[in-house]
Amino acid sequence: MNELNLSIRLEEVVKSIPLGAKIADIGSDHAYLPCFAYLNGYISGAVAGEITEGPLQSAIQQVKKTSLTDVIDVRKGNGLEVISPNEVDCITICGMGGTLITMILEEGKAKLEGVKRLVLQPNIGSHHIRSWLIQHNWEIIDEKIIEEDGRMYEVIVAEPGNALAPYNGEVEAGVLMGPILKEKRSSAFTTKWTYELNHLKQIVSQMEQAQSEESKAKLQKLTKDISLIEEALK
Repeated sequence: MNELNLSIRLEEVVKSIPLGAKIADIGSDHAYLPCFAYLNGYISGAVAGEITEGPLQSAIQQVKKTSLTDVIDVRKGNGLEVISPNEVDCITICGMGGTLITMILEEGKAKLEGVKRLVLQPNIGSHHIRSWLIQHNWEIIDEKIIEEDGRMYEVIVAEPGNALAPYNGEVEAGVLMGPILKEKRSSAFTTKWTYELNHLKQIVSQMEQAQSEESKAKLQKLTKDISLIEEALK
């Protein structure tokens, strides 16, 4: 992967950025995404944020190598502290767990002023992100599920709006599996949730003799998730 050839999942993230936007790519690593997005005419400029010194230096060198120092500003900082309110139109956060992405959004929510779109690509735990979006009035306008190198990745695209609009009253199932993904029911969606269903059934089978209140509560939650997934796969 480089500035000319992104992974499939990151290309899908770039395609979800509003044309001509200025973006903040948080956890930018080598800054491949903003470099690719600019060189291919998707964005007008970017802030590439990194908290770790090694990836930060890699991003700085990458931006220099591609002669993009005038349009991509590499900054060191934790999450959204690398930007100011109203500085960017779109924020991308990719390749992290859903819990960490949610934490970054929560801790930096004051910086979201002026942001018109979030494009989020969690590796796991996308339900945490969807719950946060509902609580903070961000409406999911698109979702994608991509299979790459034997793994499943989701992309969640959200804008300020009516957070419950895409759920059609099925909030619990939508948060778990994705309200738009559930409606699209792509082959990748079916593959992922068939696997997850079988995995959850195995866990429930192992827990059925559990006696503690905590275990009983977890068992009840897993059983409900199984029911929601089975309904979605019908």
